[in-house]
Amino acid sequence: MAGRVIFHIDMNSFYASVEQAHDPTLKGKALAIAGNPKERKGIIVTCSYEARAHGIYTTMQVHEAKKKYPGLLLMPPNFDRYREASRQMFEILRTYTDAVEPVSIDEAYMDVTELSTDKHPVKIAEELQQRILKELDLPCSIGISPNKFLAKTASDMKKPLGITILRKRDIQRILWPRDVIEMHGIGESTAKKLNSLKLFNIGDLANAPEGLIKEKMGKNGVRLQERARGEDTREVNPDSIYDRKSVGTSTTLPFDETDLESLQKIFRTLSAKVAARLHAKNLAGPTISIQTRSAEWKNRTRSVTLNNTVWKEPDIMLQAWQLFETHWNGEPLRLVGVTVSNVVDKGDMTEQLSLFNFEEHAKDEPILDLVAKLENRFGKGSVSRGIPYHQTKHDAQTSLSKDFLSDHERKKR
Repeated sequence: MAGRVIFHIDMNSFYASVEQAHDPTLKGKALAIAGNPKERKGIIVTCSYEARAHGIYTTMQVHEAKKKYPGLLLMPPNFDRYREASRQMFEILRTYTDAVEPVSIDEAYMDVTELSTDKHPVKIAEELQQRILKELDLPCSIGISPNKFLAKTASDMKKPLGITILRKRDIQRILWPRDVIEMHGIGESTAKKLNSLKLFNIGDLANAPEGLIKEKMGKNGVRLQERARGEDTREVNPDSIYDRKSVGTSTTLPFDETDLESLQKIFRTLSAKVAARLHAKNLAGPTISIQTRSAEWKNRTRSVTLNNTVWKEPDIMLQAWQLFETHWNGEPLRLVGVTVSNVVDKGDMTEQLSLFNFEEHAKDEPILDLVAKLENRFGKGSVSRGIPYHQTKHDAQTSLSKDFLSDHERKKR
């Protein structure tokens, strides 16, 4: 594993850069991509480096950004344009190696270990960066390291158009003096917990007693400590994007909402959307989560894990609404969301029988017995439940697959 050479490619200000490539008159100008302020989605999605020079940043509210710099140009997002640019970018990456792992629409890992036997990794990175810039007119930064965590960290160190090497022997000097909140994978809540343990910088986390980290932070803490030490054995997996672990949706509300009846209708709509997406992918999961964001931008997540998996709207709604009623303190809300996590294919799942569902399973017993006999004769998996005749390919596409996943379909070799 020590001999691996991993790239992390991070497109710089992707949405804004795509717009500037599409319309060269926008180059050199302070440009921000934002949603619709009338629908309370007036938040900066991304902005050009010229806008950042004026103090504009991602997640800033539009009215604050315009107040800070009245000359800021605002554009609504054009996701079809960004998706096409992403597809072309990944096509370029795959001309170098099949070991390309998409992370998001503008981000990827590459394992260039074999390529590096004939050419220095920096030369490969320079060529790759220049190709994307010349062919697509889009800038990117590339991190070069022996593992994914360090490569991701390296790509953040120099933007735009940076190429950075980060070796394990350099982490004590470069990473350890930084505050823990600056480490990839650590958010505000985790940073506060680490600070409460007297762990303030990345070096503190790396050198803390392992027993303390495991006791106070659990498995996630152990993983973070390994990262702080520069340890990461994850492979670059081109198929990892298909290993979906959750299905969810959220909505930003037109105004701060406090009416319980209105919120219940919103949760029912969200639960129906999640159920439809689960159905389209033939998935189910045991963990239901809700997300809320208050008018003061306080984000909260609450979840419950059941003995059995769920995928139907009434079941999702029941658990989501119970979570909400239990934990909502009456504060005005600007965003709510519902997610089903730890999802698996319904064909692979097992359900715990109880007095409440035994009768339902008993009705299926003759069918299951027949299926077992057919599989004994023709092989396991030869018989499966049918897909409803009205479920077309279009119906089965979720918004995520439409925008991103469908551009990375597995190619038969």
